[in-house]
Amino acid sequence: MRLVILGTGNMASSHAAHFGAIDGVEIVGAVDLDAERAQRFAQSYDIARTFTSLDEALDWGQFDSVANVTPDRFHFETSMKAIEAGKHVFCEKPLATHYGHAEGMADAAEAAGLVNMVNLTYRNVAELQKFRQLVDEGAIGTIKHVEASYLQSWLVSKAWGDWRTDPTWLWRLSTAHGSNGTLGDIGIHILDFAAFGINAPITSMFCRLKAFDKDPDGQIGDYVLDANDSFTMSLEFGSGALGVVHATRWASGYLNTLRLRAYGDKGGLEVQHGMNGSSLQMCAGEDAEIAHWQDVPVEPVPTNYHRFVEAVHSGVNGDPSFRYAADMQKVLDLGFVSETKRQEIVVG
Repeated sequence: MRLVILGTGNMASSHAAHFGAIDGVEIVGAVDLDAERAQRFAQSYDIARTFTSLDEALDWGQFDSVANVTPDRFHFETSMKAIEAGKHVFCEKPLATHYGHAEGMADAAEAAGLVNMVNLTYRNVAELQKFRQLVDEGAIGTIKHVEASYLQSWLVSKAWGDWRTDPTWLWRLSTAHGSNGTLGDIGIHILDFAAFGINAPITSMFCRLKAFDKDPDGQIGDYVLDANDSFTMSLEFGSGALGVVHATRWASGYLNTLRLRAYGDKGGLEVQHGMNGSSLQMCAGEDAEIAHWQDVPVEPVPTNYHRFVEAVHSGVNGDPSFRYAADMQKVLDLGFVSETKRQEIVVG
C-alpha cells in the first residue's frame, strides 16, 4: 500500500511511525502548506516526496491511500478531494466539525467503494477490546447501567504546559479559535469508549455543558475563554441500558484517564486506561455475591493502523468507519442542542 500523509504536525509522527512499521506499507509522500516543515518531516521518516498542497499530490497521483492528519476544520474538504480522486482515507478524529459534513463524507466514501476509517485511538487499548468481547459473550448478562468518564487536569496542572501562555492549549478554550470545548475535543473518545464497549448505540441523551471562570476578564489576549471545560450526559442506549458519561479538564490527579464500567444482571466489568497503562477487572458469577473483583488477562490487539492496511488489502471496510464516526458526531452536535434547550433529545 502506497500512503501519503496529509499534514505533518504533532500527530503525523504517530501515523508515520505506525504505518512505517507495517510490512507492505510504503509512505511515498508528505503534504503540508509549510514546505520547510514538510521537508523536515520527510527527512525524519525517509519519505521521498513532499508537496505543499493536496491538489499537488493528487496531480502526481502515485499512491493508494491518504492519512488525513490536518486540523479538524479541514477534514471535510481534504477527505472529499481524496475520495473524489479514488483514494482510501484514514482520517483523524473527529471526522468533521459537524454532522452534515461527516454524513457527506461517509456517503461519498461508501458510494465510491473506498475504504474509510477514523483513528479513534482508544480502540487500540487491548483491555477495551477484551471488555467488548466479554460483553458479547454474555459474561455479565444483560447490561442495565453504564458509567464512563474522561478525566484530564491541564487546567489545574502544568504537567503538559501552561494553558495561560501556550497557544497549543489556549485555542481549546476559545470558540472563536475553532474549539467546541471538552465535548468537541474528547467527547467522541469517551462516547465511543462506552458505545463500543457495550456494543449498543446511543438513542437519547440529556447534556449539560459548562465553561468555568478562568480569568477575571474572561479573556487572555485574543482568546475569549468561552468553550466548555466540562460536560455531563445522561444517556439511554439501544440495548435499553441507562448510562452517565462525563468529562472535564479540572480533574486533579488525572493527567489523561478514561474509565468505563458496565453492570449487568450477571455481573460487572470495569476498564481503566491512562498514562500509566490499562487495567480490566470483572465481578461475576460467585464473585458477585461477595463483591470480589478479579483482574482479567488480555492479549495484544491490532492497532487502527494495522486494521486500515488490512482493510485496503482485503477490500472490506474496517471499523471505526466514517459512518460510525458520523453517527457519533450527531450525538455530539445534539449535546449542544440539549444544553441550549435544557431537554432530553432523541438521537434520530
